[in-house]
Amino acid sequence: MNKKRIILISAGVFIVASLWYFLRSEAAPMEMICVPVERGDFTVSVLTSGELEAKYSENIQGPSRLRQVGVHSAQIAELVPEGTVVKQGDWVATLDRTDISNRILDRETELERLETSFIQTQLDTTMEMRNARNELINLQFNYEEAKISLEQSQYEPPATIRQAEITMEKAERAYDQALHNYELRRQQADARMQEINAQLNQVRRRYSEMLAVMEEFEIFAPREGMVIYRRNWDGTRFGVGSQINAWDNTVATLPDFSVMMSRTYVNEIDISKIKLNQPAEVVVDAFPDKRFTGFVTEVANIGEQRPNQDARVFEVKIQLNETDTIMRPAMTTKNTIVTHVEEDVLYIPIEGIHVSDTITYVFISAGNRPFRQQVITGMRNDNQIIIRQGLEEGDRIYLTVPPDPESIRMNTL
Repeated sequence: MNKKRIILISAGVFIVASLWYFLRSEAAPMEMICVPVERGDFTVSVLTSGELEAKYSENIQGPSRLRQVGVHSAQIAELVPEGTVVKQGDWVATLDRTDISNRILDRETELERLETSFIQTQLDTTMEMRNARNELINLQFNYEEAKISLEQSQYEPPATIRQAEITMEKAERAYDQALHNYELRRQQADARMQEINAQLNQVRRRYSEMLAVMEEFEIFAPREGMVIYRRNWDGTRFGVGSQINAWDNTVATLPDFSVMMSRTYVNEIDISKIKLNQPAEVVVDAFPDKRFTGFVTEVANIGEQRPNQDARVFEVKIQLNETDTIMRPAMTTKNTIVTHVEEDVLYIPIEGIHVSDTITYVFISAGNRPFRQQVITGMRNDNQIIIRQGLEEGDRIYLTVPPDPESIRMNTL
């Protein structure tokens, strides 16, 4: 039994020793990566992400007279899905009619009140003018009777004649005054009727305008195209429940795909590099194999704070030179804006540059004994840097630091 145990232990030790022998490894030497110094055109660019949009588009608008009827905003109750292709005259959206319906009911009530007031004023004026005419006729009769009495008193005593003259003069004066008052009453009656009629016509006109505007709460496409939802200031899309107002009544847009743009935002560090007409390359994220050229058409002068971004950014628009059926508004893009090109210069990867105190240098491969070479650098981009002095085309430099770098010889300029 002990012999068997000894055999098993020996076998285990042998297996462990074998595994240790075969699996042991010494520290692998660090791989030294060399690259040549290249000559050519050196490009400095700014990389941004953006979103496609059409340069030209036609807005699908709601009622244009909301403010005239006292409605300041309206909510979208129904809206076709984004991307729907519509023909001219096709239904696009419906606005909530609750607010304007309540206002129409108020106008109907006011209209009924004014119509009743108009009829009542008309009846009162008719009665008043009829009484005034009857009074005028009676005074005219009194005047004529006084004239007849004066004529019959010619053979009466002078006092009687004088009394008849006075009576006639009073009757004449009363008739003339009544005639003048009648004309004033008629003018007052006309003014009252014109005032109530003007109020009535004004309410009727507003009522008709409200009915006409409410018909525009059904929104139809002005032409054929693809419906694209409009965006809010913070980038969110319009949809059911969104509000349009009297100052901006756009519900959606019908873009013209013949000229496309990429709207992007550049951070405040890089915006000074961006200028109008700078060339750019645009790649649509959904189709990374397709590349399009373009140029900068707009650069914002004022920065803004975008959602989920700490730094301020500036809006930049890039117009594409080509078009493609794959392009749709709101597709995301990667944009490369070329801000500067140095022609026929030497350049190396940035990883090959090292700095000690005030000296900038690289490690040059020279057989098995590398050395440090001081260089004077120029402009850099995200990956490479220009070498003004210290290297020649074809020189090979290390991207990794050789062992014991401080002991390696330094060649200075």
